[in-house]
Amino acid sequence: MRALQLVADRKLELSEVPPPPPPGQGEVTVNIRAVALNHIDVWGWRGMAFAKRKLPLTVGAEASGVVDAVGAGVSGLLPGQLVSIYGARTCGLCRPCREGRDNLCEHVGGVHGFHLDGFAQEKINLPARLLVPAPPGVDEIGAAVAPVTFGTVEHMLFDNARLEPGETILVHAGGSGIGSAAIQLAKRMGCTVITTVGSDAKIDRAKALGADHVINYREDRFEGAVRKITRKRGVDVVFEHVGADTWAGSMLCLKRGGRLVTCGSTSGVSTSMNLMQLFQQQLKLFGSFGCRMENMADAMQKMAAGLVAPVIDTEVGISEIDKALARMEGRDVFGKIILRLE
Repeated sequence: MRALQLVADRKLELSEVPPPPPPGQGEVTVNIRAVALNHIDVWGWRGMAFAKRKLPLTVGAEASGVVDAVGAGVSGLLPGQLVSIYGARTCGLCRPCREGRDNLCEHVGGVHGFHLDGFAQEKINLPARLLVPAPPGVDEIGAAVAPVTFGTVEHMLFDNARLEPGETILVHAGGSGIGSAAIQLAKRMGCTVITTVGSDAKIDRAKALGADHVINYREDRFEGAVRKITRKRGVDVVFEHVGADTWAGSMLCLKRGGRLVTCGSTSGVSTSMNLMQLFQQQLKLFGSFGCRMENMADAMQKMAAGLVAPVIDTEVGISEIDKALARMEGRDVFGKIILRLE
């Protein structure tokens, strides 16, 4: 079968690999349908694995598929069923896993497509418990973007920042996959949404998603614009995932007692912080990584109800991955790039 493999830093090959064996106890064989690309794929492509890994490595950290076969002891999943795939190989035995908080697993084996073979292959065997069935009304792309794109945002906004109706939120990089999801989820619950984009061409698209105010950060200092929009009051929540370039400005955008939630560091992993500002303004900082499987299910239910929808920049075939990664590196993307295996 075909698999898209990283064979060296910045070198991908479409390879022929053996298909998986029949599923074992508690396992399911999944036919992969769609892979959603993320910055973690770019990091892995560049060789930024931050852990030991063995090449060649099959790429792809976020995907959907159709159940092909089920192993002994599996219930609740049937051949032909569309599923969304949790991207980390968690143990299922530690207390966080038993409580449904797999993103805090104490014995996680790694992230697929980054430390472990990923989903850009035609078939894969996976533990049944890491598969979340897609409800009626959710297609392959919707299920593909549930684990990272929407699940991450659900966990950030609702589990961590505790966003409430009527609050004001600043969403960085509204044209990114998670940014476009955050705009929709915050607006649908009745929040005032301010977002940043990197070009005037993205302004109308961000407003169409529900953003009330859109700032071109290349033209205006976003922190000054936010203070003006909020009449110097500041925002209740900052949705941060850019990193060092926006950290100080994000802190300045918060109102007294405001919350900043972050899941990324695209522009750098280190920054400085004014501690006096932190404690005098009684700000709250939340680090957020991944999601719970319940977040994935909640996101797909909202898709099925028509409350939110994936924003797709481009769909490409498996042989066009280099073009897709170059587009992501150029930051000219609005929404998600989807890799099709069909």
